[in-house]
Amino acid sequence: MELWDIYDKNKKPTGRTMKRNDWHLKDGEYHLTVLGVVAREDGTFLITKRVMTKAWAPGWWEVSGGAAQTGEASYDAVLREVKEETGLDVSNAQGGYLFTYKRENPGEGDNYFVDVYRFVMDISDEDLKLQTEETDGYMFATKEQIEAFAAEGKFLHYDSIKQAFEIRLPQSHWL
Repeated sequence: MELWDIYDKNKKPTGRTMKRNDWHLKDGEYHLTVLGVVAREDGTFLITKRVMTKAWAPGWWEVSGGAAQTGEASYDAVLREVKEETGLDVSNAQGGYLFTYKRENPGEGDNYFVDVYRFVMDISDEDLKLQTEETDGYMFATKEQIEAFAAEGKFLHYDSIKQAFEIRLPQSHWL
């Protein structure tokens, strides 16, 4: 059974845990999730398509992510999630933590923080080992292609993470 830590409104652990997907959080209580945006130097991003058997948002495009488990640091969680879903080890990639956003769903028991990371590395199709239970395909998409999926309502979390696809430094070096 997977357990998640419960955090307060200041993103501090409360010392209590919850069972995975057991949506009984009170208002002001949160769990922690992570998203790992994986980019290549050419400015494309690895996105995956959710399997059609998913209860929520089947067939939508997304970046790798998931919940931090009890006692797991945010960074360790994003490394684990990216590895599980894509087979990529991003621990030595350029980049890292970008920002956190908070999602509150009053009365639903599902409030969460999302730590967003971006990793830049040289990857090719051969490097990928997709988790077939989670993903039904992938692509290396441009920012414009991702925006188009978002405009169709088929890209998860886009409005909350769109800046992860925009922040650039000169000479194609990423943050």
